[in-house]
Amino acid sequence: MLFQIPNVLSAEVLAELRDRLDRAEFKDGKLTAGWHAKTVKENTQLAAKDPLGQHVKTTVRQALLGHPLFQSAVRPQSIHSLLVSRYGEGMSYGRHVDNAVMNGHRTDVSLTVFLNEPDEYAGGELTIEGADRETGYKLPAGSAIVYPSTTLHRVDPVTKGHRLVVVGWVQSHIRDASHREILFDLETVQRSLFAKQGKTPEFDLIAKSHANLMRQWLDG
Repeated sequence: MLFQIPNVLSAEVLAELRDRLDRAEFKDGKLTAGWHAKTVKENTQLAAKDPLGQHVKTTVRQALLGHPLFQSAVRPQSIHSLLVSRYGEGMSYGRHVDNAVMNGHRTDVSLTVFLNEPDEYAGGELTIEGADRETGYKLPAGSAIVYPSTTLHRVDPVTKGHRLVVVGWVQSHIRDASHREILFDLETVQRSLFAKQGKTPEFDLIAKSHANLMRQWLDG
């Protein structure tokens, strides 16, 4: 399931992060790429040992974990391998699929949190391939896009300005993407029924099915 989350980070948090990141040291992004992705990856990333990196990662992780849509749709067991990436003019990340395992964690879901506004740079769309088409995404600062790690995707070349994002991956409690979507749909119906009618017999049956499917599908 692919979806967007607006305003994951507030304007105040974004301003603080941007101010500090403007003065931070960035390294060659190839250092964190897989052996085949290195051939198509042209960006820079916040130095691994920079203390600011931990602050940014903690801020983003807490914001995502506190968001009800992210919780319901992703069922996160761990948000891991977060990176702060910067694309200057001429930089891009060619067509690739994310590694299945990163830092000892499975990658079920990928995410990008945009840290600067779309009008601050030209190009730089995150383009995700589907079965019959590809779609480019360039979201407002503070927004996130969440998508299956199984997809082929790329970051198109930046032709003006720079693109600043946090990227990361999730190991879900529910390994199968179709199972996650079923649980999300059931929970959506649960909440809608409860808001309209309260705790009815129909609500109880859906709650029972949701809970029992969770028990059946939980991974770890």
